[in-house]
Amino acid sequence: MRTDLLTKLKQFSHAKAIELGFDGFGVTTTDLGDHPNHLRDWLQQQHHGSMAYMAAHGQKRGSPEKLVPGTLRILSVKMHYPTAGEQATGVLDCPDKAYIARYALGRDYHKLMRKRLAKLAEAILEQARQEYQFRAFVDSAPVLERAAGQQAGLGWIGKNTMLIDSKAGSWFFLGELFTNLPLPTDEAHDSQHCGSCTACLDICPTRAFVKPWILDARRCISYLTIESKQAIPLELRPLLGNRVFGCDDCQLVCPWNKFAPESREPDFQPRHGLHNRALKDLFMWTEEEFLRNTQGSAIRRIGFDGWLRNLAVGLGNAPYDPDIVAALRSRLTYSSELVREHCQWALERQLARDPDRL
Repeated sequence: MRTDLLTKLKQFSHAKAIELGFDGFGVTTTDLGDHPNHLRDWLQQQHHGSMAYMAAHGQKRGSPEKLVPGTLRILSVKMHYPTAGEQATGVLDCPDKAYIARYALGRDYHKLMRKRLAKLAEAILEQARQEYQFRAFVDSAPVLERAAGQQAGLGWIGKNTMLIDSKAGSWFFLGELFTNLPLPTDEAHDSQHCGSCTACLDICPTRAFVKPWILDARRCISYLTIESKQAIPLELRPLLGNRVFGCDDCQLVCPWNKFAPESREPDFQPRHGLHNRALKDLFMWTEEEFLRNTQGSAIRRIGFDGWLRNLAVGLGNAPYDPDIVAALRSRLTYSSELVREHCQWALERQLARDPDRL
């Protein structure tokens, strides 16, 4: 296809992406710069913890053409999700309430974005009037999404390892289309705009950042409450506070997020009041209630046992409350040993604060 036609097709693709609800669009080659080397070093340091899939597909992550043979371009898109920064900080300041990462309060973004990407691919093919290959990814395959976004000009990698846009902060999801359509590429965002700021590193409750741009997942609250299926280390439990599914602290303090816009997507709005719920109320959900209230939500992936484990830690960190004590005791005979152990730990913490026992 002629260069001028490819340029027009890229302009069409960008406009169509915005029309479909995406908030950013960029194109890059399969060359991800130095990011694959950073991934290799990160894996060698065992910073991925129990996420064996990170190491298993390391080469494919760094070489998109190995994941999808024939790939020439990566079309990178982003979509904002609601932040409600003041509200989020308010929940964090209430130790008897459950803090859930902002991205998980609405419907699961994976399916929604994949469907939009499929529509984008169909529109491009119709406009191109030629056969080209497209494959959509949304955090669902060995893809270095932030690297692709940075190479496609959507932002820079901040010290907290998030992709940051100077005009929109970091509260957004990423998705990609791998294609053999040789669209003109965008200029990579190689400049850094974090300066001397270390707010994100300093705020981390568990000190998960080894140094700027290096996160040890084994200490990260998002890893501990979502990815890990094991017991949360005893020394880290008090540091989790009321964070029961993920953590946003390093984004909440980022100065660039003052520019974060409101999401245009209704499906990303909080559901079931999960943005402002008491820990003990969520802890007393039955498994049926958990499945019903997390239908179509990213929260469901941790399962009911993971949900109870995380909430038990939150209750153990909450101020003394006889109702919390009763709730924890009610779960001491629960079928999962993992849950029982976390409940016992939390119960001992609660009873140690009982003013009648002091």
